[in-house]
Amino acid sequence: MLLALALSVPAFAGREFVADETDFTCLRDWTKVRNMRVFHRKAKKLKKAIRILEGAKPGKRLPKGTIVQLVPFEAMVKRGGKFNKEGRGWEFFALGVSAEGTTIIERGGAEVVNQFNGTSCQGCHSAAPDFDFVCEKDHGCVSLPAFVTDELIATLQDTDARCPPLP
Repeated sequence: MLLALALSVPAFAGREFVADETDFTCLRDWTKVRNMRVFHRKAKKLKKAIRILEGAKPGKRLPKGTIVQLVPFEAMVKRGGKFNKEGRGWEFFALGVSAEGTTIIERGGAEVVNQFNGTSCQGCHSAAPDFDFVCEKDHGCVSLPAFVTDELIATLQDTDARCPPLP
């Protein structure tokens, strides 16, 4: 019976994380590191991801299954496995958000476009290879447009449609 169970598990199981719409929830419930939000289904891996992001030291890799969001309508997920070798295993997402939850509008590698400046998400993030493709102001990535301030990012996170209204 165990052999039958083992043979029924897909060959890629355990080597790749595939996010679905239920993985993208209220950003206010996620851990905030500087101006980004981070989530992982497993508490131990979330702690590791937080340590890596807080330390911002070159050469560290986030665990597969890590989800990083700056704003509610875009995300990057460390998928791992053989997915997107050029993007170091990252999958980029354009998301639709509402009180009912999240809809995945687009997902993939280099073809997914940043909704603020219309360029490839991966194209910008690939400028931060030493930081596992996580862009911050000093990681070498192309800057977001000037109107995308830290205050705007905080407001977008605080007013995430998936979250209950603030008091």
